[in-house]
Amino acid sequence: MIFRRTIILAMAVFAVSRIPVQAQDIPYVPSPVPLVTKMLELASVTKDDLVYDMGCGDGRILIMAAKKYGARGVGIDLDPERIAEAKKNAEQEGVSHLLEFRAEDGTKTDISKATVVTLYMFKWFNNAIRPKLQKLNPGSRVVAHDFDIDDWKPTETVYLDSEKNGHEGIERPHTLYLWFVGADPKP
Repeated sequence: MIFRRTIILAMAVFAVSRIPVQAQDIPYVPSPVPLVTKMLELASVTKDDLVYDMGCGDGRILIMAAKKYGARGVGIDLDPERIAEAKKNAEQEGVSHLLEFRAEDGTKTDISKATVVTLYMFKWFNNAIRPKLQKLNPGSRVVAHDFDIDDWKPTETVYLDSEKNGHEGIERPHTLYLWFVGADPKP
């Protein structure tokens, strides 16, 4: 009996060790709606954009992009439950025809067709996909919430704080980073 438990435990440890670290370490933390609004404004989203939301959670960024601007979008998240929730939310909001949601590892996702990429992921993730982001067509925009990308100077940085800037619905200070692919950052 002890031998059997040891084998089962060893199999479980092996199985868990084969799961990518990001699958184990990325919590679901939704962006507050005022930040979603500001991210989309900062990226100057239009109906002509294809927005990729890496770590899309409940789909709120893409749903707002579709409702407010008519943009198409692709949401990527590791968690199949979040993907199911995002699909349901898009259907309820009447924008499911503009959006696609996929449960997959964002570090392996082909984002080459994106014109806008939104991120609310840890810095290690942003750094991991930086080579893909830098290969997007010139003029594509990348907006990151709270976590920047090492050695890639943003075109613009925006600080949001309800106490200092009067941004209602924001409980703590946040930073948004914007990069225009192929553009030099502002001095």
